[in-house]
Amino acid sequence: MALKAGLVGLPNVGKSTLFNALTKSSIPAANYPFCTVDPNLAITNVPDHRLLDLFKAFKSQKIIPATMQFVDIAGLVKGASTGEGLGNQFLGHIMDTHLILHVMRCFEDEEITHVHNKVDPLSDFETISTELMLKDLESVQKREERVLGFLKSAKTKNATPAQVKEWETERDFITQLKAALEAGDLTAVQRIGQEVAAAGIITLPLISSKNFLLIANVSEDDYVGATYKDNKHYQALVQKFGADKVIAVSAKIESELAQMTDEEATEIMESLGITEKGLNSIIARAYQNLGLMTFFTCGPKEIHAWSIRKNTPVPKAAGEIHSDLERGFICAEVYNYKDIMEAGSEQKVKEIGKLRTEGKEYIVQDGDLLNIRFNV
Repeated sequence: MALKAGLVGLPNVGKSTLFNALTKSSIPAANYPFCTVDPNLAITNVPDHRLLDLFKAFKSQKIIPATMQFVDIAGLVKGASTGEGLGNQFLGHIMDTHLILHVMRCFEDEEITHVHNKVDPLSDFETISTELMLKDLESVQKREERVLGFLKSAKTKNATPAQVKEWETERDFITQLKAALEAGDLTAVQRIGQEVAAAGIITLPLISSKNFLLIANVSEDDYVGATYKDNKHYQALVQKFGADKVIAVSAKIESELAQMTDEEATEIMESLGITEKGLNSIIARAYQNLGLMTFFTCGPKEIHAWSIRKNTPVPKAAGEIHSDLERGFICAEVYNYKDIMEAGSEQKVKEIGKLRTEGKEYIVQDGDLLNIRFNV
């Protein structure tokens, strides 16, 4: 699955600059609101050191990494849920993502305006979250009218007991959601949203219940040597949301590194005390947040990385490669990246008995190499 993450934030927080850096794209990045109107989409390779190791082991012709999609969504403002600043259009773009990346301004710069004339990422997050919840409240109220209508006419339309039960369950969820949304309780909305998803109720698509991470956009000085840990705005975000939810980057530094060769970027990073590119940090945390992992298909032609959710049965993983492989699945020949690194070659893996045949119940593990046997 290709992970799609939307960069969201108030105007002038550095979203487009960060987008340019993450994707090595060239889109407008200017010091005024709504510079970005249409969502810019870019597909970025997922860094994985195992690919090069497998490429060497198999002497393959090419590498095909897993990918992640980044969407740069225009700056939201207060009133977006009612269309302010083209808000309705932008909120619709957010619905199409798996993960929301809240880009939070954590740097002071008098030359770059702030829509609230004050740098306060917690307040900014509240503004954005409120708009997302107000938009969801509008959708939930419309759905409530329909569900209550279904229940009222259930007898005259000869609805089955199963249908009535389903509508009643959805009605109960809607009641809880409305209360949480009206109270502006994002934590409750997220919890109920997860319960709705677990119950298989797909008629309640919500924006505010989506998984999210916070990108703290700090100054160049704060980013060098990780001194951002003393940045009061970064600290405030960590205190409220926890360190696992917050990723510190300097969009300006990342943008400059993106224009360099890999060798030049590595040299500059070492001189500045930067241990990892912002892209790598964001993808790694996004994978962790969404419960994703990687398996591989390998051969002399190509090394291919595939992203799937943890606890995925092998037929479902095979379906990521091609639907025919899932439909006609017979079995899978399996071993792990660690096995071939220890053995040195696939032939050695077979000789030491690490290659095994697994059936439909097998749960794919991170780093597995799969060879699918199928018949359609």
